[in-house]
Amino acid sequence: MSAAAMPGFNPAESPLGRLATRKGADGAPFLAPAEAMAGERLRLDFTRGRLEPSVTQRWEASPRGSGGARGAGDLSDSAIDARKRVDAAVRAVGPELAGVVLDVCCFLKGLEIVERERQWPARSAKLLLKAGLAALARHYGFDQRGGGREGHIRAWAAPNGRPKGRR
Repeated sequence: MSAAAMPGFNPAESPLGRLATRKGADGAPFLAPAEAMAGERLRLDFTRGRLEPSVTQRWEASPRGSGGARGAGDLSDSAIDARKRVDAAVRAVGPELAGVVLDVCCFLKGLEIVERERQWPARSAKLLLKAGLAALARHYGFDQRGGGREGHIRAWAAPNGRPKGRR
């Protein structure tokens, strides 16, 4: 599945969409398809987990309600699972590269902004992002050379195993 075919993907708003189509000096795209898909899958889980920052006032904690502010206890099971997947992906990328991957993929910051905020040299965020996305693609199992566990079918029984009936 290409990154553009993933649900919730809008290539016009994604910095990865531009990097995935931008050609390098050798004529090949800067990002491999597996790297772009991994970044967009992280963004999808980030959004499903409701981790994006709020930009407006929240009306959930009304004075007529139970009185308490809503928190993680009000999240659906799918949102909690998405947060766990984001956490596992960030751990797989590692602390050195997780920040730039989250900034670009989830917070949709441009590379120039990331470099300015972190006081990095020009074009350094592009290389670190590529390294982080490669690790993320391995984690999700999109890179066939890697040992990623996600995306592979797992079986609970031995090959050709059949469930045993009650005795």
